[in-house]
Amino acid sequence: MTVERVLPTGDAHDLLDLVRDLIGKEVAPRAAADEAAGRFPREVFTTLGRAGLLGLPYPEEHGGAAQPYEVYLQVIEELAAGWLAVGLGLSVHTLSCFPVAAYGTAEQRAALLPGMLGGESLGAYCLSEPQSGSDAAALTTRAVPGSDGYTVDGVKAWITHGGAADFYTLMARTSADGARGISCFHVPAGTEGLSFGPPERKMGMKSSPTAQVRFDGVRLAPEALLGSEGEGFRIAMAALDGGRLGIAACAVGVAQAAFETATAYAAERRQFGSRIIDFQGVGFMLADMATQIAAARALYLDAARLRDAGRPYGTRAAMAKLFATDMCMKVTTDAVQVLGGYGYVEDFPVERLMREAKVLQIVEGTNQVQRLVIGRALAKEAGDAGR
Repeated sequence: MTVERVLPTGDAHDLLDLVRDLIGKEVAPRAAADEAAGRFPREVFTTLGRAGLLGLPYPEEHGGAAQPYEVYLQVIEELAAGWLAVGLGLSVHTLSCFPVAAYGTAEQRAALLPGMLGGESLGAYCLSEPQSGSDAAALTTRAVPGSDGYTVDGVKAWITHGGAADFYTLMARTSADGARGISCFHVPAGTEGLSFGPPERKMGMKSSPTAQVRFDGVRLAPEALLGSEGEGFRIAMAALDGGRLGIAACAVGVAQAAFETATAYAAERRQFGSRIIDFQGVGFMLADMATQIAAARALYLDAARLRDAGRPYGTRAAMAKLFATDMCMKVTTDAVQVLGGYGYVEDFPVERLMREAKVLQIVEGTNQVQRLVIGRALAKEAGDAGR
């Protein structure tokens, strides 16, 4: 069943029609087989780029489509419903492009963005480390300044597209001054001293490579720096606000796919002489799924519209990521239950969707961290009101 969407322009409706056509022809038909084989669909991202989908929220002057975030995120949702590795991959790529687009010089944007947004280059975002995940400001990868640029040493962990990306957006320490000592860099694949660990063996998302990225005396020219020295942590957090909305949209897409499978199955499966969808126990479960999906979609779109209006949206993004990914885990689990034994086998997609849902509660800030972000914002608001 097609989701009924309220979009701001006729062009946005045409864009979503294009996306659904691409999903039907290029994405969904290969998802199950490629996931089972652990094949990374690099060529799909080239196709998306040539269709103008890798640069949706970025300016037209550098090859983007200048679409509002509320449209971009609904594209992400549709892609994730067809294949999470592609929807989340597009979200990560968009996250990786953000520092160049928002903080790069005019020369950096002109040199880098056309390839990034046109499908020729796929990005990866290097923030987390083996001992520095939720506490991102504790990262230890160092970029030591010198007369001719920087020398980078360290290891990044849990990097989506690690070993498969064409460029790496790196957060590294340029001084010992805590969060204020972190800077942001653009690192092309193939740079000497850059290497990768083997892909992680994961519960789900097997076709999306996740690996350590290792920097061993990597030499970077001065122009690899994005923004100013010491500005990297602020850049990283600004990027993650938008990235969390991408994860929320992915979660809604995965949940929608599971719900549609469960509903179709329940309408066909007969027990005791009736369709199981007509039994109150199943019908109420499906009603809850539909309601939770609609609520999560409304929440991420509300945050996106705040962003599009230039208003603060970080707390709302944390709420959207938290609610949508917890919802996705519940909906996919319930979808497996609706299908019963068939839900537990690979002949139906819900077992894969349930395994994929779990990672969305973890990536780009665990849901415990999202609660911390929201709680701190509430405490600050209450403190400000009391003054």
